[in-house]
Amino acid sequence: MSDIDIIMLGFVASLGAGLMTGVGAIPVLFGKHISRRNSDMMLGFAAGVMISASYFSLILSGIEAAEEIYGGVVIAALMAGVGTALGAGLVAWLNNSLPHEHFIIGPEGADPGALPKIWLFIIAITIHNFPEGMAVGIGFGGGNVTNGMSLAAGIGLQNAPEGLAVAVALRGQGYTKKRSFIIALLTGLVEPVGGLLGVALVHSSIYVLPIDLTFAAGAMLYIISHEIIPETHRRGTRTAPRPAC
Repeated sequence: MSDIDIIMLGFVASLGAGLMTGVGAIPVLFGKHISRRNSDMMLGFAAGVMISASYFSLILSGIEAAEEIYGGVVIAALMAGVGTALGAGLVAWLNNSLPHEHFIIGPEGADPGALPKIWLFIIAITIHNFPEGMAVGIGFGGGNVTNGMSLAAGIGLQNAPEGLAVAVALRGQGYTKKRSFIIALLTGLVEPVGGLLGVALVHSSIYVLPIDLTFAAGAMLYIISHEIIPETHRRGTRTAPRPAC
């Protein structure tokens, strides 16, 4: 498969994963509402798929690539550890340094000053979605289409309930059904930009492939542990309801 084919696959797959936010937001156009329990269950399922994809499609692939390129298990493990830490550390730094506000969690990061609220939402979406798109691009850029597809599927599954949550939050702030759906759909368009950057990073040099793969895994794992899994517990649906006596 040519480099152009790989780049196009990475872009299209990350675009498809991003557009799942719009698919998830479709019920808001019809005034439908999904229960908190079902929404949290879908997010939890998607988090599990993303964790699996991070380990099997990125970390293990990074270790295998490092062994092949550098010829040693120890250096491969060290590179995987460094790459994962760098990815998680960068997203954590962005999360703490940039003023932003989540639709559900609320404000985080630095003092926003006079920055308009809509820009706080945009920054939050970029911090969350850009590394996800980059992970898909890196997965494809490594030359393993199966890895890239599993990453795109996992992120797409997570984006659907996230898109619904964004649309419902916008409706709660007085936006129309149509506008809430369009904004939720547009939030996913950050991901193909990250996808293109991810493919470009891998193609810059074969020697940085192990770091690129594990870096993307670290960024994904931070997002899962810092935002997605805590969100499934935030509204008291982490356990089944007690049966009435």
